[in-house]
Amino acid sequence: MNFVIIVAAGTGSRMNSDLPKQFLDLNGVPVIMHTIDHFHQSSAISEIILVISKEMEQFWTDLCLKQHYRTPVHLAFGGDTRFASVKNGLAYIQKNFELGTNDYIAVHDGARPIVSSSLIARAFQGAYEHQAIVLAQKSIESVRTGNSTSNNAIDRNQVWLVQTPQVFHADLLTRAYCQKEDPLFTDDASVVEKLGNRIAIVEGDAKNIKITYPQDLQIAQFYLNLIK
Repeated sequence: MNFVIIVAAGTGSRMNSDLPKQFLDLNGVPVIMHTIDHFHQSSAISEIILVISKEMEQFWTDLCLKQHYRTPVHLAFGGDTRFASVKNGLAYIQKNFELGTNDYIAVHDGARPIVSSSLIARAFQGAYEHQAIVLAQKSIESVRTGNSTSNNAIDRNQVWLVQTPQVFHADLLTRAYCQKEDPLFTDDASVVEKLGNRIAIVEGDAKNIKITYPQDLQIAQFYLNLIK
């Protein structure tokens, strides 16, 4: 089986909105519902686990009623950090499904609603071949490291901009999340990498943006029509 954990427990503080960004309107439908539906439509996905904050449970229930939304998802609740939220999603899978040697788990940001079926399929195919993959694109910008007063240019051809979904063999990901949380864990690949595992890169998609700032909704609205 192939699972996806969609992480949607964040607050979206940079959106200048009281409502978390994953619940904001995009073409008449909340962002998170676009995200879920793209995975539901993918033949690569068996089960969808949606991780939201416990405080948003009633809001989600009411939202589904308002939208007449019936796409099947399993609900899990987030923790204080992204690491804790993913860990809770994994715990839900382990409790309710018997994981086998051929099972894979993707983790995806709920605020990335422009994820195509072809991109999802490509991510899983990469995981079948390499056990652990991230989607990423090479930087097209010049890149410097350091701070505002002391910094150095680096070769942008060696810089990759990471996206989700990130896909892993189920046993590998569940073992990785048994580790103690580390401040350097910025995504799931960094958690898996800490165990000494190599991470392969699969070419991402420029349209697979993460809704972070208000203007991103306008960009997503444009891209939404391109993947249909």
